[in-house]
Amino acid sequence: MPTRRELANAIRALSMDAVQQANSGHPGAPMGMADIAQVLWCDYMSHNPVNPEWANRDRFVLSNGHGSMLLYSLLHLTGYDLALEELKNFRQLHSKTPGHPEYGYAPGIETTTGPLGQGISNAVGMAIAEKVLAAQFNRQGHDIIDHYTYAFMGDGCLMEGISHESCSLAGTLGLGKLIAFWDDNGISIDGEVEGWFTDDTPKRFESYGWQVIRHVDGHDPEQIRNAIDEARANTSQPTLICTKTIIGFGAPNKQGTESCHGAPLGDDEIKAAREELGWTYGKFEVPQDVYAEWSAKEKGQHAEQNWNEAFSAYEKEHPALAKELSRRLSGELPVDFAEKADEFIAKLQSNPEKVATRKASQNALNAYGPILPELLGGSADLAGSNLTIWSDSKGVTAEDASGNYVYYGVREFGMSAIMNGIMLHGGFRPYGATFLMFMEYARNAVRMAALMRIPVLFVYTHDSIGLGEDGPTHQAVEQLVALRSTPNLDNWRPCDQVESAVAWKASLERKDGPSTLIFTRQGVPQQERTTAQLKLIERGGYILKDCSATPDIILLATGSEVSLAVEAAETLSAKGKNVRVVSMPSTDVFDRQDAEYKESVLPLAVTKRVAVEALAKDSWYKYVGLQGAVIGMDTFGESAPAGDLFKHFNITADAVVAAALDL
Repeated sequence: MPTRRELANAIRALSMDAVQQANSGHPGAPMGMADIAQVLWCDYMSHNPVNPEWANRDRFVLSNGHGSMLLYSLLHLTGYDLALEELKNFRQLHSKTPGHPEYGYAPGIETTTGPLGQGISNAVGMAIAEKVLAAQFNRQGHDIIDHYTYAFMGDGCLMEGISHESCSLAGTLGLGKLIAFWDDNGISIDGEVEGWFTDDTPKRFESYGWQVIRHVDGHDPEQIRNAIDEARANTSQPTLICTKTIIGFGAPNKQGTESCHGAPLGDDEIKAAREELGWTYGKFEVPQDVYAEWSAKEKGQHAEQNWNEAFSAYEKEHPALAKELSRRLSGELPVDFAEKADEFIAKLQSNPEKVATRKASQNALNAYGPILPELLGGSADLAGSNLTIWSDSKGVTAEDASGNYVYYGVREFGMSAIMNGIMLHGGFRPYGATFLMFMEYARNAVRMAALMRIPVLFVYTHDSIGLGEDGPTHQAVEQLVALRSTPNLDNWRPCDQVESAVAWKASLERKDGPSTLIFTRQGVPQQERTTAQLKLIERGGYILKDCSATPDIILLATGSEVSLAVEAAETLSAKGKNVRVVSMPSTDVFDRQDAEYKESVLPLAVTKRVAVEALAKDSWYKYVGLQGAVIGMDTFGESAPAGDLFKHFNITADAVVAAALDL
């Protein structure tokens, strides 16, 4: 039978061979963490390579995602559908083994990692999801949700500020099923980290409320086992296991130095490493007895079968809970959601009210929340401003995790990455809020959600200079341009309570990517619509006001500026102009409509067009053309009441009229 070291050396050999063949990659971390991975995956991980989607599997996150060959080697060796050929195609076009782990490319990849610090934050989200789901569904004698989240992270993850945001919250929430391994190898790209990273990391995590297990030799299987046992015994605190490792372990001339961090070892060093490790096999060669010892198929299928039997017993005793849990884990909305949502939207249209769209958003949550128990909300310490708490919101705490609302604190980036982890875990539709301006702190986590095409809901209020007196530090200008340019991301900026409810409905029904819901601070008037128009809002852009003849000019707007466009249209109509007003709550969704529909809304023959939006102008020229006009922001804002700011920056109905007449 192969020894533990021989099993770990299979990871080392595959990793250095794949990196060398690609002539690109990071061999150091896989070689340094191989012994830890061997103990964890062979002795503790509960997972089924035959069914990577098994709901009660343990989650494994490689936060230091540059060491991707560690994960690919593990998946291949334990029996996932990741053939040796894919390892040979490491970092090549269309392979399942890209440079960093990419969600959806290979089975067993729980999340996309690479931007440091976000993987551990995703892991915090997964652990929150496990704890909340267990509190909501487990019953006496039926621990149907009961699994761990394990994360590997390096010095770089801990240097990134997001690690503080997420790990601090993890301690507060008492995430006892979260176990993180710190690869304390003292090396980053620039060399020995003692020149720029001298934090007392164990003390830092102790101050967060974590259990910290210090001084673990990351190359001693017995010490690693003891540390994991101690971590699993503590169910009230997350655990940081501090493992001292040698980067590039086994490469005699490069181990322990930055030279093996992010570059191939070279043929000579690989040959020397094989001799040093006693690995006598050829390139990409793993003996059958090593494969047999690594395989988790039989053990995984047995674990899942035991769980299926336990679930059957749970189902007999708690049939309604079992049915609801199955639905939520499937990601399917209740069958009557669309019908009830449409009824709510129609009722809103028949009862016009001038409200801020952030308040309209809260009203929508009060309507949808009771029929969507999978909603898990939150805000970055702005609940009273974002209005993300609805009538049945209940906070999640360390002592009682059965709630549906996370108080994230002032942690925009951490919140967003944690929501990604919650979504990836399954069983929830997470939403979290901040001011639109402060999506800047969270931008890369939003991008990661879009990259993974996961339907997370990012709520952004106080959406423009309409925020008012807080001034330019808080007033969004350029943010929506950046969001609209992000692939796979739907952005909704509704103009009233009806469009707000539709935006929520459409975003909740979306399965193939994240959405932003962007709301005003200030009140906006409700627009008149027919029943037919209500159905068109979900298409992202539609004719709100029209004329009896071919339009002389088309006015386009979103959000609070739709009312300016409508007012301008009335003035222009009185001057004998044929005017069409197009509301475009989501340009992203509108762009996906068929050519016939887009032509019906924005006929190519009508070239005179004016767009108005109290944010940066850039994204509107593709709709109005270079000859059209855009009323919007070219500068940052100022501190003053919102009404004064709109006049000062000439974002008014009169300005729209003037621009239209100029055309």
